[in-house]
Order: sequence, then structure tokens, then C-alpha cells
Amino acid sequence: MKSNKKRVLPGFGLSLGFTTLYLSLLVLIPLSMVFIQTSQLGWGEFLDVVTSERIVHSYKISFGTAFAAAAINAVFGLLVAWVLVRYSFPGKRILDALIDLPFALPTAVAGITLTTLYSTNGWIGQFLEPFNIKIAFTPFGITVALAFIGLPFIVRMVQPVLQDIEKEVEEAAESLGASRFQIFRKVIFPEILPALLSGFSLAFARGLGEYGSVVFIAGNMPMKTEIAPLMIMTKLEQFDYAGATAIAVVMLVISFLCLIIINIIQLWSRRSELKVSR
Repeated sequence: MKSNKKRVLPGFGLSLGFTTLYLSLLVLIPLSMVFIQTSQLGWGEFLDVVTSERIVHSYKISFGTAFAAAAINAVFGLLVAWVLVRYSFPGKRILDALIDLPFALPTAVAGITLTTLYSTNGWIGQFLEPFNIKIAFTPFGITVALAFIGLPFIVRMVQPVLQDIEKEVEEAAESLGASRFQIFRKVIFPEILPALLSGFSLAFARGLGEYGSVVFIAGNMPMKTEIAPLMIMTKLEQFDYAGATAIAVVMLVISFLCLIIINIIQLWSRRSELKVSR
């Protein structure tokens, strides 16, 4: 018997067709062109480009600082989300709105602002200079910039999950004699872990491709603070399009593998949570 129920959106076939077309135009075709452009290089030339000492060091800087910034945000982003959900205080709405500021702020403006703050004669850097602590023009400065642009991903992924956790569950655990740490570790943390991993992966992916906010505070010193996106831009300025796409291919493959690993961990955490709930 056929159902006469009207659908708000078109049928599966038409919807899938539009979805495939849209993703092809925005994602699949541009990514395939990266591999096609790189194929102009021979295997030997490709290896020479992507394994040169300067390029390899830029990979280390990009992946290392992106991972460090995402890890820092995973801790403090969780803390910020916890404060916004669990406490009421004056200016809470203003603070909540400020979390999204890195999304709206142009990345170049963020980079210039952070450089001004953390340079040796900046508002914050001048107080660190007597202790021989340098942030601007160091890998640590890159990490600070990536932490700035990655914080909203963690907070906005964890915040709604915290809001949905029923306080009755925590009260039940407390009535059974669980300490605050045990309640957080065994009741709250398993619930927010998938969201926390999702936010981490988004912040990590954003950090890998970030250019505007990093290029100013990094200083772009060869073999010290050069990031992989800068090396791609350098190749493009030299009209070496194949070399630029070769670097991009390596970053794309490594990023994809990292995201797969994070998704596997996320899936494992969800399955473990379901087993515990049963």
C-alpha cells in the first residue's frame, strides 16, 4: 500500500542528486585537481619537493602547533563551557557572545593584534622580556594564535551536551556516595567525550590550514617558524604550482589520517558508553 504522506523536501533520489552535485562542486572536484596538478611531477621530483629539509620542518611546525593548540583548547574550552552552563553571573551573555568572536574577526586582524600584544615591546610581551620569555616569532606564538582561533570549536561542541545532561543522574551518583571527581569521571566525562573529540578534531583541522593569523606572529624564519601553508604560498608566488600542490597533498593525506584516527577513538568511546549504559 502506497503512502500518501507528503514530504517537506523532495524525494530521496532528487535530494541525493543535489547533495552529490553540491559536494562535488565544493569538495570533490577541487580536491581532485590538487592530485591532478601534483601528478605532473614525477615520483622522484615529488619526493624531492616534499622531503626537503625546509618543507619537512614546516610540517613539524604546522602539525605540532595545531595539535598543541587543540589539546590546550580541549582543557580550557571544556572549563569555559562548564562555567557558561553550570553558573550564573553578571556578564554571562556577553562572555558567551565573545566566544564566537574568533569566527567573525578577520584572521589578519587577529594576527596583527596578537603580534602587537606578545612582541618584546607589546603590552604583554614587555613584562615577559625580563624573564627571557618570548612568544612572538616563536612556535609558542603560533600555538597561541591557533588556540585563539580554535577555542570556539571546543566550547560550542561541548556546551549543548553539558546542557542536556540531567542533574538527577549526578544527584543519584552523589546519593550513592560518589565523590565530585568520581561523578565527573564516570558520569559526566563519558557523556561529553564524543563532543570533546569532535571539537578537538575541528580545532586541529582549522589550525593546520590557518594562515592569516599565524603569518604575522610566526615571523616566518626559515627552519624555525615557517608553517606549511606559508611554504605553499611561497611556491605559488614562484609559479611552482605542482610543487605547491605536492605540499598540499601531503598535508591533506596526513590530516585525513589524523581525522580518521580521531573518529575511530570517538566511535570507540561511544560504543564503550553504550556498553556501560546497558
